[in-house]
Amino acid sequence: MSWVSDYRYTWLESTTMQVLRACGHIPHHVAFVMDGNRRFARSQQIDKIEGHSRGFAKLADCLRWCLDIGVREVTTFAFSIENFKRSSEEVEGLFNLAREKFARLLEETERLNEHGIRIRIIGNIGLLPQDLQKLVATAMLSTEQNDKLFLNVAFAYTSRDEITQAVETVLRHSSDDLRPEDINERLMEECLYTRHSPPPDLVFRTSGETRLSDFMMWQLSTSVLYFSNVLWPQITFWHFLASILAYQRDRWQLDDFRRSERLQSLQLAKSHDFYSERMQKFLAIIDEDRRKLLVRLAAN
Repeated sequence: MSWVSDYRYTWLESTTMQVLRACGHIPHHVAFVMDGNRRFARSQQIDKIEGHSRGFAKLADCLRWCLDIGVREVTTFAFSIENFKRSSEEVEGLFNLAREKFARLLEETERLNEHGIRIRIIGNIGLLPQDLQKLVATAMLSTEQNDKLFLNVAFAYTSRDEITQAVETVLRHSSDDLRPEDINERLMEECLYTRHSPPPDLVFRTSGETRLSDFMMWQLSTSVLYFSNVLWPQITFWHFLASILAYQRDRWQLDDFRRSERLQSLQLAKSHDFYSERMQKFLAIIDEDRRKLLVRLAAN
């Protein structure tokens, strides 16, 4: 199963998508909480891992829909750190599925490059088995020049861990010309896994759960939240368009708040000399260290 499906639109689907693109704002960044794979498996009386595999197939459809409607960035919650508490059989099954899918990704790197898709893993990669670390690092490096669609896969991720890792990053580099007065909201934001991503405009969670499950809690203050009762493997193009329509309906209510947050962030950056050569050097060191880690993992 490819990472980007060859979904064929009906005339009605294609026309409706064109109308939504013409009449309203399309979100730049959509995040999916892909919930319901296990419940789907039970309902179909199939193995749990097969349910997760069907969920990946649906992600491939969603990536196609996002590409075609004009979404530029997608984040998916694939594996929470909390999932390590599940049975060893299911955890190992999920890792084997990830191995299969990332190996397939490397086989079709040329196809991803044609679509301009860049893969980024956000999460604590060090918690993964060593062979899987190598696969995800290689996937990130092999697509790092692409810039049409960014796919962030949250794997071994929780928001609490992300914030903890950001604090550790600041402490680890505190000797690199970083001053105590430099530590503020803006700096912490730049040390998150999502440093180079704008906050999600739309968060779409399936399966009827109306909670965020420790997913991108720092980033979602201005996001439109959309909850659906459909299980993730059963999501259709119409469910996806309904979420886009909900975003177009509700986004104006957040516009004033977004403008206020952007202004506050800009003022904070200026007041803390954020754009100085010293601070930019610090952020460049973070990027360099993260890439060196990927190169080391890919070489192992």
